[in-house]
Amino acid sequence: MSSIMLTISSNPNNILEVENYLRDAQLDLKIDEVRFPDILISITEAVNNAIIHGNNADETKRVRINMEGQSSGIAISVSDEGEGFDPDGIPDPTAPENLECCGGRGVYIMSRLADRLSFENNGSTVQMFFKLS
Repeated sequence: MSSIMLTISSNPNNILEVENYLRDAQLDLKIDEVRFPDILISITEAVNNAIIHGNNADETKRVRINMEGQSSGIAISVSDEGEGFDPDGIPDPTAPENLECCGGRGVYIMSRLADRLSFENNGSTVQMFFKLS
């Protein structure tokens, strides 16, 4: 299967490149229209977190996205050049005391849309897997 990469600088406007990247990869990686929105939302959240939180919108730092087609689905990694973070330290955004504050919604959304979600490199890389029909 093929692997498709995109590297962008940490300018928030570059998030707009994510949908074109995914659309360009859609046919090659056999991403169906049913899973496309889940994948797009998840990659967008991961790239936004990488730019804003990981790289502090420092345009000299890069965000790398890699999508790899596998027999049962698509594996995606998003990496930044930041210090990383502790994913276990993110407050639960669905807890009543956190509904109007705190953050963590992006990671929560990714965890609900992806079939698997994990963090590597001290939290500076998010790995997602989506089953495809």
